[in-house]
Amino acid sequence: MLARSFGPTTVAIIHYGSHAQRSDARRESAFDFFIIVDRYRDAYDSLTRTAGTSYSPRTATLLNHILAPNVIAITDRDAVPPLAAKCAVLSLEDLQRACSRQAKDHFVQGRLFQHVQLAWTRDAEARAAVESAIVDARGRSFAWGRTSLPPSFDAEEYFRVLLERSFSAEIRPERGGRVDALVGAQHGIVIRVYDALLQRLAEQSLLRQEGNVYHLARPAGSLERLRTSWYFRSSKLRATARWLKYIVLYDDWLDYVIRKIARRSGVTVELTARERRWPLIFLWPKAIQYLRSRPQRRPDHR
Repeated sequence: MLARSFGPTTVAIIHYGSHAQRSDARRESAFDFFIIVDRYRDAYDSLTRTAGTSYSPRTATLLNHILAPNVIAITDRDAVPPLAAKCAVLSLEDLQRACSRQAKDHFVQGRLFQHVQLAWTRDAEARAAVESAIVDARGRSFAWGRTSLPPSFDAEEYFRVLLERSFSAEIRPERGGRVDALVGAQHGIVIRVYDALLQRLAEQSLLRQEGNVYHLARPAGSLERLRTSWYFRSSKLRATARWLKYIVLYDDWLDYVIRKIARRSGVTVELTARERRWPLIFLWPKAIQYLRSRPQRRPDHR
């Protein structure tokens, strides 16, 4: 359905997030996908024809070039109950860049280093290109994760550190225990991936290995820490800017945000009729109050 909606320019579809990981996903919650395409304009032209959109292909294409990816909602109303898909749209070229050292922020790597499913590819060449990008993203985890590593760690602790560091790169509504839940849900698959990665890093003398335990061959220097800190600060700014695009591109964006907050933090946000009608004018006090008190900022949040 998704490949057909975006048309022949669709290269691949990557399933990620709580449904792919089976980590506390509810039946009614949206399924998360990366939609990989050749050309943005062709993809949005096709989507407008097949599914209908509240925005123009020209606007969506411009926003995708300015700050990729766009995140949009697509609903399969023929399913019972209707199935909602949250789609992050990326060109193959932008995907490859986002999985490399040229990445402008952490959005893509922060999702692809976890368990994902390659749900559909156009052909064998597309599959190879996308799989290579995912491998690159996971290999890059050592570059941005090493400054947060403890003196000794195994593959599970390595993955836990990656999750905690990635969460810090975005404003998230997660409550305490979310990292533990993700580690548990993905343990059977992802830990093997990172144990193999750590062994390769030890073979390259970047780590010292003692059985299943690893140590950094050299501590991270101040310049490396500064560079990593800037990378995550910049990522948080760009991640926050993407939320502004929801207003233009994401159908029923306000209800989606409210449901997301309630599901992940347990906080119920009640909106007045005036706040629903003019959220950009009257919703700021509640938004600021939530941002100051969200679970991610609490001292006991882990």
